[in-house]
Amino acid sequence: MSSRSWTCLRCCLVIFAVVSALCVSGPALYWKFKKALKLKASCPPCKCHCSPPLSLLDVAPGLANLTVRDCGKDDPDLKEEMEKQYVDLLSEELKLQETVDKERTHHMNITVSEARRLASEYQKESEKCNTATETCEVGRERAEVLLRKEKKLTDLWEKRARQMGWSGNEL
Repeated sequence: MSSRSWTCLRCCLVIFAVVSALCVSGPALYWKFKKALKLKASCPPCKCHCSPPLSLLDVAPGLANLTVRDCGKDDPDLKEEMEKQYVDLLSEELKLQETVDKERTHHMNITVSEARRLASEYQKESEKCNTATETCEVGRERAEVLLRKEKKLTDLWEKRARQMGWSGNEL
């Protein structure tokens, strides 16, 4: 390559590098510049006479008086549940987990047995197809052998006919 080609290649690479850098950092610089302009040209403060937002106590004054001890005081089922010991609650949770695990295992076993049944069914169908294919292949090979024998016999008869004067144009 000549020095002019190298110079042209260098210029192209520099232009490519500058364009790539602008494409990567351009959007970030644009938004930063736009944000800086917004800060300088901000609008004057609004003059509105809005009421202050309502607090939770203003909306529902009774909420401040509730305590956790009052929760479920009148519900006998909830009261009984809250009086249970921590160990009883844990054992009940473990029993529930065991029940869920048994159900999952049962469902998994049903799914696995169904998958095995389908796999066995597909295997039988595959074996049928393989047997049929083999039968067809054997028949095709036999037909090829018979065709070769028939061609040889036809060639022999045609050769004899030509020797006896047959030209083949008489049909």
